[in-house]
Amino acid sequence: MTAPTQAATDEDTATEAAGRRPLLLLLGFGILWLLAAGVLAFASAIQLHTPDFFADCPVFTHGHAVALAESAWVYGWVGNAGLALAVWILVRLAGEPLRAGNVVVIGALAWNAGLFIGLVGIATGDATGLPMLELPRYALPLMLTAYGAVGVSGVLAWAGRRRSIMFASHWYAVAALFLFPWLFSAAQVMLLWVPVRGVLQAVADGWYAQGLWSLWLAPLALAGAYYVVPKITGRLIPSYEAASLGFWCLVFVGPWTGGRHLIGGPVPAWISSIAIVAAVTLLFHYLIVLINLRASFGGKSVALRFIGIGLAAYVLGGVVDAATSMRGVAALVQFTYFDGAQQQLALSGGISLMIYGTLYFAVPRLAGRAWASGSLIRGHLVLAVLGLVLLVVSLAGAGIVQGQALNDAAVAFPRIAERTRSWLMGATAAEGILLLGNLLLAANFVQTVACRRSAAKEAIAS
Repeated sequence: MTAPTQAATDEDTATEAAGRRPLLLLLGFGILWLLAAGVLAFASAIQLHTPDFFADCPVFTHGHAVALAESAWVYGWVGNAGLALAVWILVRLAGEPLRAGNVVVIGALAWNAGLFIGLVGIATGDATGLPMLELPRYALPLMLTAYGAVGVSGVLAWAGRRRSIMFASHWYAVAALFLFPWLFSAAQVMLLWVPVRGVLQAVADGWYAQGLWSLWLAPLALAGAYYVVPKITGRLIPSYEAASLGFWCLVFVGPWTGGRHLIGGPVPAWISSIAIVAAVTLLFHYLIVLINLRASFGGKSVALRFIGIGLAAYVLGGVVDAATSMRGVAALVQFTYFDGAQQQLALSGGISLMIYGTLYFAVPRLAGRAWASGSLIRGHLVLAVLGLVLLVVSLAGAGIVQGQALNDAAVAFPRIAERTRSWLMGATAAEGILLLGNLLLAANFVQTVACRRSAAKEAIAS
């Protein structure tokens, strides 16, 4: 396959104008949920070392706060912003204006209404208790239908593209659009509507949680990275032939790594063994992505900086996943705060930072004007990276201390809490830093979208 360039066509202002309101609406919802998730994550972090914080408020117990933060982040932030950017990329690559814009608006409103209903259900005690699928089942059919309404514009753009050739950003965006409804509906049937019995519930939930990462979250982030990096640098993807292998490796191997969380559990040993092999095999995908997107490192554009740091976190997260899937390492860090460190490295690091980079590239083109404040962008970058590093290091340190203590029968549980308290306070500070950075993003977004003054084209291209 000949390596194509994604910078072959100039921007069509009509293309941007047609999708302006629907896509900016989705991005606005996403940023709003990002702030809500940050507040909830900050509160839940405080509760880890100060248990009486909100102790008298049943709506915001630690379990509720964690489930609310996770759901708002995954389905609110990424579900809105990631989907908006994927549709925007497909429309741009098609070279045609956004179609079914009114349907996108209706879908966006319905998706967020369903999410709000689900979050209220979690707060009032209807959470499912399933990681990555905490939303009560009565909210999910509405969200599934709404997702189809939003995604139809992306499907129309992909099917009606002017050229038959497909780019790497096409692969990941289309995969996210098509695979999420299948994954989401299958998980609802197996876990909520006609639930499987016994240990199969843990296996099915592990498959869904890992599939959500491999088949939806990561493709949404990588679609943006594969589009933005060649656009800004003006360079071809170094190894386009290998890029397709990296894509299929993620799609087919990624979901099988979910069993690594069940090592030592009451499940057949072959499930965790396959997960270990899959986690190591998936390193091939991370290597290909690193090779193809390495031009993002050292870039002067703020979008490239976000994507470059996100890429580093994404690859590092894959290496850590492979290492911790080994039974000897899992015996120390499994079921500790180290799991939280891995999750934050992957989500707040790999996924969020790459989406930030794509968002900073896309919004000026959608809004027709440059970002209102370059200082707020730089501040967001500094706070996002500082918060991520502090959060991952703090949770990893707490996890190692906790794991060592749990493996020592002579150490009482209150003593473990004392040993991890300082680390958890560091994690709380990190959540506060991340929240402050996201507030800067929100303020800048509102100013940019609401501002009526025209921006110079040089500023938009910077």
